[in-house]
Amino acid sequence: MEIQRLILVMVFTLSLVMLWDAWDKQYNPRPAAVSKTAANTVPQLAAGTNGASPSAPMSGALPSVAQAPKAIVKTDLLTAEISAQGGDLVRLELIRHKALVDKSKNFVLFDAGAQHVYLAQSGLIGEGLANHKTLFQLAPGTYELREGSDTLQVRLEAPEADGIKVAKIYTFHRGSYLIDVGFEITNLKQTALAPHAYFQLTRDGNKPESETSMISTFTGPAVYTEAEKFQKLDFADIEKGKAKFAQKADNGWIGLVQHYFVAAWLPQGKVEREFYARKVDTNLYSAGAIVPAGSIAAGATGAVTMPLFAGPQEQDKLEALAPGMELVVDYGWLTVIAAPIFWVMEWLYRLIGNWGWAIIFLTILIKLAFFPLSAASYKSMAKMKVLAPRMQALKEQFGNDRQRMSQAVMEMYKTEKINPLGGCLPILVQIPVFIALYWVLLATVEMRGAPFMLWLQDLSTKDPYFVLPLIMGATMFIQTKLNPTPPDPIQAKVMLFMPVAFTGMFMFFPSGLVLYWVVNNLLSIAQQWQITRMIEGGKTK
Repeated sequence: MEIQRLILVMVFTLSLVMLWDAWDKQYNPRPAAVSKTAANTVPQLAAGTNGASPSAPMSGALPSVAQAPKAIVKTDLLTAEISAQGGDLVRLELIRHKALVDKSKNFVLFDAGAQHVYLAQSGLIGEGLANHKTLFQLAPGTYELREGSDTLQVRLEAPEADGIKVAKIYTFHRGSYLIDVGFEITNLKQTALAPHAYFQLTRDGNKPESETSMISTFTGPAVYTEAEKFQKLDFADIEKGKAKFAQKADNGWIGLVQHYFVAAWLPQGKVEREFYARKVDTNLYSAGAIVPAGSIAAGATGAVTMPLFAGPQEQDKLEALAPGMELVVDYGWLTVIAAPIFWVMEWLYRLIGNWGWAIIFLTILIKLAFFPLSAASYKSMAKMKVLAPRMQALKEQFGNDRQRMSQAVMEMYKTEKINPLGGCLPILVQIPVFIALYWVLLATVEMRGAPFMLWLQDLSTKDPYFVLPLIMGATMFIQTKLNPTPPDPIQAKVMLFMPVAFTGMFMFFPSGLVLYWVVNNLLSIAQQWQITRMIEGGKTK
């Protein structure tokens, strides 16, 4: 019994630490505003890389992104803005995903505002070649993907320089978050040309707006190669020059990960690529890939294209994009449990069509899986409750002699064939499942904005009226009364206080997780009540 109480107190303390950590992250000031002046840096080829040297800094004042002409592109999944300044993708709205605070607005992934910077940039490396500092010629206006068309192209032309003409081409696809970004290079010189192209994502180091949780999610670059597998890069390590990752390979991809969403450049084939991640200004970072554009003979035209994925972390689609892309969905250290939980829950969702009911039926399946273990534990607790009067008698008999009392209690357990740790098993079994389900609700974009019924319109956020946490607290109190009363009065008071404390904590948990705990408690109460009634009935006969 003493160990059981200790375990409960440890779980309670850990939960309080998590709560404090979340409060600290939510209410501490956000990082300073982003400086955008250094986003003009053009990537350089690493020493020993074949190809032309990087272009020299351009002279003269350049128009800002806000002043440059823009093209607005609308497809069935997104609305994008392309700036003539560098041909950058400066804004991207995902029309099937709403903003977290204002549900009437679309979620914005890319932006070039005063408080948040997140851009997709690309260019060529070589003397006089167009890069993301070049002012392209662009016909401003709105480009819409028409009915019956599967693709939509936007073409930008760079000023001819030193006998080289460059066009930048965006290709958008129906029903896809993939955007092909390519360069068409016409060599009018008398000698061959062998340029390299770079494709990068430039972002501030701020956490996504309003995407707060009980455990902070990762925001930053990620690199995947077959040799080194999935590597996450912290902005702090990049700033200090300590970020370690595979920089050269003939496979893999690089991207920027944030809560629920990811943007990634996906080089195709076994082309040699060079990955990089670096700080470019105060609270501003770039991560990208450099690939060869091939040799372009005099008078010939060459091309280089790289797909950009920018959208939600939908697990059934990520695996088809590139090897390792599914790893951007971060389940923490309990992936081995969380991944199967999501697989089962998604299967249930496809049958039922509602994530709330999927959670309820998942809870029932988990309860059935652990039914024998729970039954044995509840039998042990029920027997201990029957022996409560004898426990009280031993306490009165031995008074303050705790050693003799412990010996007498253990002898009684041995005689009655009771495992004193048996009551802890339901708790120990639920803890990893509880944490794994928490990460599933936290990390999967499928749960973002998923409604259940009535007032519960987003299972990934807290209950707005705290109804579920109050129900959870009531069910936890009932469970406490079904358990044997601790002989120590202080322990008894602590156990009665636990439902109140946990109710306060669960008010900040995702409502989907609280729903799981409520259903689990109700099933446990029914099982424990039935077992206790059977054992107490047997003892009275």
